[in-house]
Amino acid sequence: MDNYINELACKLLETRKLTAEEYAYLIEHRDSETTEFLREHAVCIRKETYGNEVLIRGLIEVSNICKNDCLYCGIRKSNWRAERYRLSEKEILSAAETGYGLGFKTFVLQGGEDAWYTDERLENIIRQIKKKYPDCAVTLSLGERGRESFQRLRAAGADRYLLRHETADREHYRKLHPPEMSFEHRMECLRELKELGFQTGAGFMVGSPFQTTENLAMDLKFLEEFQPEMCGIGPFIPHHDTPFSEYSAGSVELTCFLLSVIRIICPKVLLPATTALGTMDPEGREKGILSGANVVMPNLSPANVRSKYLLYDGKLAAGAEAAENLADLKQRIEKIGYIVVEKK
Repeated sequence: MDNYINELACKLLETRKLTAEEYAYLIEHRDSETTEFLREHAVCIRKETYGNEVLIRGLIEVSNICKNDCLYCGIRKSNWRAERYRLSEKEILSAAETGYGLGFKTFVLQGGEDAWYTDERLENIIRQIKKKYPDCAVTLSLGERGRESFQRLRAAGADRYLLRHETADREHYRKLHPPEMSFEHRMECLRELKELGFQTGAGFMVGSPFQTTENLAMDLKFLEEFQPEMCGIGPFIPHHDTPFSEYSAGSVELTCFLLSVIRIICPKVLLPATTALGTMDPEGREKGILSGANVVMPNLSPANVRSKYLLYDGKLAAGAEAAENLADLKQRIEKIGYIVVEKK
């Protein structure tokens, strides 16, 4: 570890913050010694709050219909090859019932920006889940909505809302999204979610097209200042039917390094070891947990639609990613010294 890297790593542990320029230097000049030093401290920090527990969330992918045309996403509206589906209210409630029987205490309703899911429909679904399973939490990840919509969903009982900021740099955001989407609106949505009392989640892709070290440094600075209750990051993986099909995938190693940094700057954050990590590396989930992550999200969606929610090529939906194989997941987690727990 060179002297300046050592100085930055120690400063990060002491103050839990750096300047954007310092974050960039830390990322650009990291080495195996720096990575291991920060990883060990990140694990100690997560154990102070969560011990050896890994929290499970039941993921219900409600729809792959989306009004947006994000250039990296396999369910973008321009992808006419995507086999579209939408879960009914009955199917969503059935998935929640299955999950509750398996021990899940949080249900994550995730989907594209599908206008069929009006406030009224979502309010009804949320209220039914909360009434039937009062010891459970509901997390939503349904894209950008208006403040009034967020307010209604919160009043209906939704506990958390995950909305990845994707990038903290305006110009980079513009390169990843169509003109009708704006960086300003995404950030406004995140601020509103916090103001309305949601446990709010942000996040970004690692290695997305046009991303620079400075972009990643800005992402870390944003997270440091915003202090989200959840943060989802994973390596970019291209989808063959998008404009970014020929771009290289992101790095598992860099993703794990950033997980450690995020754990240090946001000590209590709910930090998933994402499906993208498991897709890129057979031991990606475990590597994420050993870098400071503390959440995994097995898939509770009906088996016949799981392969249709294809955000990127090769997305895992079977094996330890499937909720019905929870015993396998628990065994894998136990092998690295952690235990899966059912908490909301």
